[in-house]
Amino acid sequence: MVGALVLGAVAGCAAGGPAAPADRPAAPASDLPGIQLPPPAARWDLQLGGDAPLSAGVAVVERDWWAGRPLAGGYTICYINAFQTQPDEPGTDRPDLTRNWPADLVRRDLEDPGWPGEFLVDISTSEYRAAAAAHVRTMIEVCAKRGAQAVELDNLDSWTREVAGAAVPFGREDAVEYARLLVDRAHAVGLAAAQKNAAEMLRPEDQADMGFDFAVVEDCGKYDECGAYASVYDQVLAVEYTDEGLANACATLPPSASVIRRDPDLVPAGEAGYVYRTC
Repeated sequence: MVGALVLGAVAGCAAGGPAAPADRPAAPASDLPGIQLPPPAARWDLQLGGDAPLSAGVAVVERDWWAGRPLAGGYTICYINAFQTQPDEPGTDRPDLTRNWPADLVRRDLEDPGWPGEFLVDISTSEYRAAAAAHVRTMIEVCAKRGAQAVELDNLDSWTREVAGAAVPFGREDAVEYARLLVDRAHAVGLAAAQKNAAEMLRPEDQADMGFDFAVVEDCGKYDECGAYASVYDQVLAVEYTDEGLANACATLPPSASVIRRDPDLVPAGEAGYVYRTC
């Protein structure tokens, strides 16, 4: 049922919305009317794999693009796996599944070693990048249609994957160019765009070209990277999966940031293993 609803929404909006020119840098959201950033220091939560009741006071939530409901009276970030495929699932026909990506873009010899069933999307040429961005555009437009305020474009650092027996045929500059196309498409439909992780891509020249508006980061406290993100972005939403990481992130990030401690499996509230804490 979910797959049918999503495909209907995709079909209805795939042709809409202007495509941004590919020969200009993406404009930051602060320069674009109508685009909202997350409220500073707002309590947030990360819910992937299904919506669930939120802890009291949560004003920002990130949910899956294909089914996540917008937060009434709050700020919703739409999760999109834009640089890799999602594992195939029975009973659904979403465009982000491996079998539904354009076949020539899916590098089946490059499976993410940390996430079985996710394959790298080939962005090694301008033609491939344009085709991949066109495919993701439908997902971005579904997010806007559902009422989200932002998108998070996951796996920006896919070019760093180490896959035994195969070489990744693209690198940093290809990822920067592809990210720019995606950010432009998000801005064109009124959505802010979040950089997800990838501290190695915080160089000034990368940021100027990609045009992300804020950051969503995992374990920056654990890996002592929080200061690097805060030096680039006014707003950082951080999720830590260890107590030590939480303590470090809370001590390092500025008051405008929002930091939470979650369990690694992001289980819903009330289920065994659920963890949710803030600074």
